[in-house]
Amino acid sequence: MSSINSYTGDRAQLTKRILWKLDCHILPPLALLWLCNFIDRSNIGNARIAGLERDAHLHGNQFNTALAVFYASYLIVELPSNIVLKKMRANRWIPMLVGLWGVVTTLTALVHNFSGLLAIRIFLGLCEGGLLPGMILYLSTVYKRHELQLRVGIFYASASLSGAFGGLLATAITKMDGIAGLAGWRWIYILEGIATVLSSFIAAYFLPADISSATFLTEEERSFALWRFRSADTVAASVAGPEAPPSLTVIDSKDEKDTHLPQVAVTNPLNSVDADVLYQEDEEFEWREVMRGIFDIQTWLTGMAYFGLIVSLYSYSLFLPTIVSGLGYSGGAAQLHTVPPYVPAAVLTVVVAFLSDRLQWRGPFILICLPFAIIGYILAITAETNTVRYIAVFFMAAGVYPSGPCILSILPNNSSGHYKKATTTALQLAVANSGGFVATFAYTADQAPKYVRGHTIALAFVSLAWVLVAANVGYCMWENKARREGRRAGNLDRYRELRVNGKTRAPIGDRHPDFRFTL
Repeated sequence: MSSINSYTGDRAQLTKRILWKLDCHILPPLALLWLCNFIDRSNIGNARIAGLERDAHLHGNQFNTALAVFYASYLIVELPSNIVLKKMRANRWIPMLVGLWGVVTTLTALVHNFSGLLAIRIFLGLCEGGLLPGMILYLSTVYKRHELQLRVGIFYASASLSGAFGGLLATAITKMDGIAGLAGWRWIYILEGIATVLSSFIAAYFLPADISSATFLTEEERSFALWRFRSADTVAASVAGPEAPPSLTVIDSKDEKDTHLPQVAVTNPLNSVDADVLYQEDEEFEWREVMRGIFDIQTWLTGMAYFGLIVSLYSYSLFLPTIVSGLGYSGGAAQLHTVPPYVPAAVLTVVVAFLSDRLQWRGPFILICLPFAIIGYILAITAETNTVRYIAVFFMAAGVYPSGPCILSILPNNSSGHYKKATTTALQLAVANSGGFVATFAYTADQAPKYVRGHTIALAFVSLAWVLVAANVGYCMWENKARREGRRAGNLDRYRELRVNGKTRAPIGDRHPDFRFTL
C-alpha cells in the first residue's frame, strides 16, 4: 500500500504536466467540433445572402420558420442525450452526433423548396442537440470544478472564431458558383458538411473516455489524476481547497496481472457520512436524481438567464450577414465585414474564462460583461449612421460571447452527482435554446437597415439575463451563508434516512452542508 503523499514535492509539477496533457488531447478535438457546430448552424445566414432564398423559392417569413423548427427539434434531445452519454461513453457518443449532423449538413445542398429545407433543419437539430450539454458534462468529469471554465472558454472561443471563419469560408466557397452546375450556397453546405464528418473521426480518435482510460498519461499520472479529481469531488476538497486535501491512499491491485488502475480509497475527514456517498464513479441511474436537477432553483435562474443570452447570441450569428448587407455591403464584401467583430470577442472569452477560474467567480463576470452588450444594442437603436451601427456589433459580441462560458460553468460547479449534473446542464440548455424561437423572428427583412425592433427585443432579453444572473449570485451567497452558520445540518439526517430506507444509492453531493456553491 503506497501513500498518495509519495507525490508530495512533485505534486504541483505533476499536476501541471497532467493538465497540459489533458488540455492537448481533449481541448483541440472539442474546439474543432464546436467550431464545426457553429459553422454548420449559422452557415444558413451566409447561404441566405448567397442565393438560398431565391433558389428554394422562399417568401415572407419562411426563412425564419426554417430556423425555428431547428430549435424545436434541438430541444427534444438535450436531456435524453445527456442521460445516454454515460452508457455510450462520451468519446464515442459526441463524435457520432457530429458525424450524423455533418451528413445532414451535406444533404442540405439538395434542398430545392421550403418543405425540403424544413425537413433538413429538423434532422439537423436532432443531431446537434446533444452536443453542448454532452461536452460540458464530459469536461466536468475530467477537470476539477474551478479548472472548468477556462477549458469551456477555450472551445467556446472557437464559436466566436467560427463567425469569422465561417464568413471567410463562405466568401471563398461562393466563388465556386456554377461549378458542376451547382450554386455557390450549395457548395457551402457540401464542403462544410464533409469537413464536419472528417472532424468527427478525428475527435473519436483523440478523445479519451475518461481519466482512467487516457493512454497518453503514464500509470503514475493516471493514479494521481484520479486522486486529485476524486478528492476535489469530496466535500472536504470543496471546503478546504487543494492545499488541504482529505486523507487518501492509493491501494495497489492484489492481482499483479490486473491491468486496472489502483483504486483510490477516500477517508472522510468530516466523519459525518461514509466516503462512498461523497463520490461514486459508477453511480447508477435514479429518477430521484433527475428530479433533484429539475427542481433545482439554479437550473431555472441560469436557464432563463441563458435564454436571454441565446436570443442575442443566435440572432447575432444568424443575422449579422444580413445586418451587414443592410449597411450597404453586398456579396463578398458583406461576408468579409462579418469577420472583425468576432475577433475581440474571442480574445475576451478566453481572458474572462482564465480570470473566472482564478477568482472562482462565474456570475460576477457575467454582470461585468453584459453591460457591454447592452451598450451595443442601445448604440444600434439610436444610431444615425452605418458606421455607428457597425461599431455597435463589436460591443454586442464583446458582451455576450464571454458570458457564455461563465453561465455554462455555474451548474457543473454547483451540481454534484453524475445524473443530477447531467440533468441540470441539459435542462439549462433546453430552457436556454428556446430563445432560438425568439431569435429567429427578431430580425426580419422589413426592418432593414436599422433593425430597431430586433435590437430592442435583444436588448430586453440581455437586460433580463443580467437581472436573473444577479438573482442567482444572491441565492448562492445566501445559501453559502446558511451552510457556514450550520443551518443546513439537517440535510445529513434526511440523506441518511433515504439511504437507510433504500430510496437512494446516489452520492450526497451538493446536499452536504459543507458543500459551497460557486458564485
